[in-house]
Amino acid sequence: MQDFPTRLRDGYAGFVARQSRADRQRYRDLAERGQHPHTLVISCSDSRVAPETIFGCEPGELFVVRNVANLVPPFEPDASYHGTSAALEFAVTRLGVQAILVMGHAGCGGVEAALATDATDATDSIFIGAWIGGVRALAEAQADNTAPAPERHTRLEQASIAHSLANLRSFPFVSERIDRGQLSLHGAWFDIATGELWVTGTDAGSFARLSEDIRAAR
Repeated sequence: MQDFPTRLRDGYAGFVARQSRADRQRYRDLAERGQHPHTLVISCSDSRVAPETIFGCEPGELFVVRNVANLVPPFEPDASYHGTSAALEFAVTRLGVQAILVMGHAGCGGVEAALATDATDATDSIFIGAWIGGVRALAEAQADNTAPAPERHTRLEQASIAHSLANLRSFPFVSERIDRGQLSLHGAWFDIATGELWVTGTDAGSFARLSEDIRAAR
C-alpha cells in the first residue's frame, strides 16, 4: 500500500472529508438501484478534458468512454477486441441512454499525429497508427487546404467528430433507436484555453459556440 501514488491517496482523503450525508446517501442509492445515465459521452483520453467536470454532472449521470482522439469506429462485428463498440452497445442496449455525445477538443494529440508530414511516430507504434487511420484519411482529403496550421488542425478535429457521428449510424442498434425517436446524436468541440464549447447536431454540418447562447440567456 505504501507505493500507492501520493497524489491519489491525498485526493481520496479529500473526497472522503468533503462528503456530506447527502453524498453518502447518493452513493448508497447508486449501489442499490444501479446506474441510469442519460447520456453516453465518447471523449478523448486527454487528461485536460473531463466530461463530468465540464458539464457539472453528478455520479450516475454520464456513461463516459474515453479513447485516443475520441473516435467511434465503424460497425465491425468480428472476433477482434472492440472496446469502444462494446461500451457503445452496453450504453445503448442495456442502459438505454437517451443521447450520445462525441466530444473532441483543441490541441488533440491524435489529430496532430494524423496531420504530421512525418508520421513515423504514429506508424511505428504498435496500436496508435492503426487507431488513427480514419483521421489520417480525413487529413489526406484536406491536403490541399492552404489555411494556417492551427485552423487546419481545428477543422480536422471537428471533421473527425462528424466522421464519428456518421460511424455511430452504422450500428444497427443505434440507427434503429434514432429512427424511433428514442436516441439523439450530438457533437461537441472543447477549447481548452478558453473553456468554450462548440456544438453540432446529428448532421454535423457546422459547429456553433454554445457559450454565446448561455451568456445571452444570463
